[in-house]
Amino acid sequence: MNQRRSFLKSSVVMASALGLPALSRAADVTAAAAATAAENERTLRFYNTHTGESLRTIFWAEGQFIPDALQDINKLLRDHRNNQIAQIDPQLLLLLDKVSAQFGSQNVLHVISGYRSPATNAMLHEHSNGVAKHSMHMEGRAIDIRMPGQDLAHLRKAAMSLRGGGVGYYPDSQFVHMDTGRVRYW
Repeated sequence: MNQRRSFLKSSVVMASALGLPALSRAADVTAAAAATAAENERTLRFYNTHTGESLRTIFWAEGQFIPDALQDINKLLRDHRNNQIAQIDPQLLLLLDKVSAQFGSQNVLHVISGYRSPATNAMLHEHSNGVAKHSMHMEGRAIDIRMPGQDLAHLRKAAMSLRGGGVGYYPDSQFVHMDTGRVRYW
């Protein structure tokens, strides 16, 4: 009887040992599938400093932009002075995703300025030398952001490293400008 128990125990141990590599491989496959799914999705987190609105959205998945998510982003990045909504350049969103990823996936982009209507831009241009008369904000191709908890100079450097458009640095106003125009820095 003792030999039989011993044989059964060793059989269970042997079966467990032989099964572990299969379980391990299954776990590796599951982890790889999760990583691939994450690579096939792009998520942005926004906080609009003027309206107090927040948004966390998957805006790109399986090789394409998600129309409903783009509409939500357009609304959040609207001209807060007159509530005009415009289409935001999807390439700008990809740049924001790449910049954000350099700091970790949980960072929230605080939006100082997204879309600006021509009337708002003209008013701001009259009162400030820092606002371009033909600003890319009016085309939905520019955004002014900061990332709380991250050094503004590092945010600027991360944006510049992408070489995806213009990057402006405004340390006194605590924001970095990014746009999808030609590569230039100020």
